[in-house]
Amino acid sequence: MNTLVALCAVGAEKILGNEIKHLGYKLAGNAPGRVFFTGDDDSLYRANLCLRTADRVFLQMASYPAEDFDQLFDGVHSIDWQNYFKKDTKVTVDKVRCYKSKLNSEHAIQGIVQKAIYQKLGERWHMSSLPETGSESNVRVYLDENNALILLDLSGLPLHKRGYRVDGGIAPLRETVAAVLLQELMWRRKIPLHDPFCGSGTIPIEATLYAFNVAPGFGRRFAIENLPIYNARRAEEIRRNEASLIRTDVEVRITGSDIDSAAIERSRRNAEYACVMAGRALQSVGSDAKVPRPDFVQADFSELTAPYSTGLILCNPPYGERLGDEEEAEALYRKMKCLRDEFSGWNFGVITAHKKFQENFGAYASLLKDLKAGNLDTTLYIYRNREERGGDYHRTR
Repeated sequence: MNTLVALCAVGAEKILGNEIKHLGYKLAGNAPGRVFFTGDDDSLYRANLCLRTADRVFLQMASYPAEDFDQLFDGVHSIDWQNYFKKDTKVTVDKVRCYKSKLNSEHAIQGIVQKAIYQKLGERWHMSSLPETGSESNVRVYLDENNALILLDLSGLPLHKRGYRVDGGIAPLRETVAAVLLQELMWRRKIPLHDPFCGSGTIPIEATLYAFNVAPGFGRRFAIENLPIYNARRAEEIRRNEASLIRTDVEVRITGSDIDSAAIERSRRNAEYACVMAGRALQSVGSDAKVPRPDFVQADFSELTAPYSTGLILCNPPYGERLGDEEEAEALYRKMKCLRDEFSGWNFGVITAHKKFQENFGAYASLLKDLKAGNLDTTLYIYRNREERGGDYHRTR
């Protein structure tokens, strides 16, 4: 069995853990932004292909006490790196994270780990220097309270880079965060969903992939494919098995709108790429079925009318951090009150970094959920309709 570590937005650990369990793997603990789990050899590839809310997947190479550089070096040197790299691989220690540890110089830790890896490889392969002409493999190091965690990157590019978004526009929402939002709102395919600030279409597209059970990684490659441990035949079998699970016999009502015509064109183009990706996966198992595209229309949110009595509004409106300024954002939130009136029977999910969203929106959320993706601290405001919440809005954390 292998121990793996999946990274996610801080605050999304429970959502990611549930997703990992749904894939059939056993949880082995978590830390802020990290979920540990165990899995068979298939999990090394399948976790990358299938996890919607993970930002990266790593293979845990070692975990041991390291209070000084000698201990750190010896622990890294003891790993059988020759089983995981080719002789022309360029190995990079891409990131170091320290927390309450005696060793806290990220640059020095990076140098020691790199030296230990290359010394071990040189000894095993009887080479005084390595060519480094092949693909690059990344190693990551965490030092938490004097315990070293050595990880090998199996993903390569972050997993939010699905391969379908040809144009993200300005300040796009990460695909993995959009997937987290759908799970936090407990959205199901039978529930109508609309994003009134669709931008590049991320939320409706991720909802489409989820509704039709399309694995998010079909349109890209992963770093594990460059490693000796990669089993190409088995990976193709995994891909075909996941393709056979795609559903095209279900009815969904997923839509998006934006006042910007360029955003609508961008969303449609990205959705087309995503659904073509799904179609190619279906073709690999002999099916000519198509995954329906979400619908996008140009409209100001104040012009929208509720097409159904119930549903979900889920959106990432501009909040002044990177788009416009704070005063413009607050004016927008005050204007958004019309959505509450028109879509009174719908649930709402709004993610923003603006701290005064509720005051300007004119209602306190049923539930707040803090999420940190990258360096941006955001809050998901969840509003349940009156029938579901059983009374007035209340604020909880």
